Amino acid sequence: MTTKTLEEWTQAANDVEPRGDIFIDGEWRQPLSGSRFATVNPATGETITEVAAGSTEDVDAAVRSARTAFEDGRWSGLAPRDRGRALIRLAELIEENGEELQLLETIDVGKPIRYSRRVDVGQASSTYAWYGEAADKLYDEIAPTGPDALGLVTREPVGVVGAVTPWNFPLMINSWKLAPALMAGNSVILKPAEQAPLSALRLAELAVEAGIPPGVLNVVPGLGETAGRAIGLHPGIDAVTFTGSTEVGKMFLEYSARSNMKRVSAETGGKTPNIIFGDAPDLGYAIGAVGVSIFWNTGEMCIAGSRLLVERSIYDEVVERVGELSGSWQPGNPLDPTTKAGPIVDDTQLARVTDYIERGVDQGARLVAGGKRALPDSGGYFIEPTVFADVRNDMDIARDEIFGPVLSIIPFEDEAEALSIANDSRYGLSAAVWTSNLTRAHTMARSLQAGTVWINNFDTSGITAPFGGYKESGFGGKDKSLHALDKYTNLKTTWINLGRGGR
Repeated sequence: MTTKTLEEWTQAANDVEPRGDIFIDGEWRQPLSGSRFATVNPATGETITEVAAGSTEDVDAAVRSARTAFEDGRWSGLAPRDRGRALIRLAELIEENGEELQLLETIDVGKPIRYSRRVDVGQASSTYAWYGEAADKLYDEIAPTGPDALGLVTREPVGVVGAVTPWNFPLMINSWKLAPALMAGNSVILKPAEQAPLSALRLAELAVEAGIPPGVLNVVPGLGETAGRAIGLHPGIDAVTFTGSTEVGKMFLEYSARSNMKRVSAETGGKTPNIIFGDAPDLGYAIGAVGVSIFWNTGEMCIAGSRLLVERSIYDEVVERVGELSGSWQPGNPLDPTTKAGPIVDDTQLARVTDYIERGVDQGARLVAGGKRALPDSGGYFIEPTVFADVRNDMDIARDEIFGPVLSIIPFEDEAEALSIANDSRYGLSAAVWTSNLTRAHTMARSLQAGTVWINNFDTSGITAPFGGYKESGFGGKDKSLHALDKYTNLKTTWINLGRGGR
């Protein structure tokens, strides 16, 4: 990994030349409507480049390309080992072009440069490599039968997949969608979030260089209400995978019902309860993890530990220490290697976060730290890490996914109350429990309504474990692990009669 100073990273950012067109059938194309939109550097408020605003007609073209590629077998008809080799080569190319991708992530979404290589680039590369290595190690099934029949259960690619992805971890979450979908033999149309299209467009070029045939991966940037909607409604798309808000996830269910009943899988946000009991094995470590859980990535994480539930016996101490800790997460220039927190992704999201902070004050929560805009002279969308105490679980800041560095601290008396507060949410993506009591740890993990429960840690799983939620945090299947293949494959039963004469 290259070590650079702020000045060197700034110069490198000025030198980068991102593409902003549509990528279909292995070629760059202008948007058929001629419409474009600005993608903005959230640290400065300045336009990076103008990006093609894909339309319904552009999505049509991408679907035709993807369908042709799927049906002629240029990818779907390859041996799994050959598809795996191409994915592994893509992983290598991501690493070889890591500095460019790192810069694209940082200038496009404001991610600190110290994290964009290790997390976004590194995790994307390892995901493609993992699925590439697994491609020829999956077996189909033989159903248990009597001697007069043979029942075969085989996986087949679903066909053409539409992937609509968010802006908080563009490369990484794209890899969670694309790698298993491609491994299974599908063709894919990717619509990245309009706030973060640049790394996805560069990835499309690298995929062709890696040996993934033209037409198998098409990238159509655009707005959600146009390109995203067109993907949801298109009868030529067999499945949609989506990560984003619950509200938009529900829209894709409606699009499916109005079109061809395409399969929809979605990860749609969270309001993670991070629960600290008085017998936490290392309170200092737990408090440090609180900072990471809500202030890292500027709180723009679906798993953000935005509800901190603290046992009453240690409540005052934790509130004081977390308030002090927030000072070490003050935002700065994301191109500075020492910066831990960058800007909010755009002015719309900044206004949303600010509105929730105002609501927290108006509804009676105690503002312990932060709450103000930061670095106002930068032109960027910075806000201080914000801590509220004495929060009730019925307040807006405790109910809604804010997607910013805003922490709500809620006291509880005992295990039963902690569990009641934690589960009193429409979300169920993740939860964390800090305790030395083994029985309590197991009881809480079993009773929490969440797809992932961390015990005495926060956000430390890997690609081998499935990721997804309960309730309004998700539906239709998981990301990561081999379980992700369920979203991108159909199961076919072939029943062979071995008896004489049949029926």
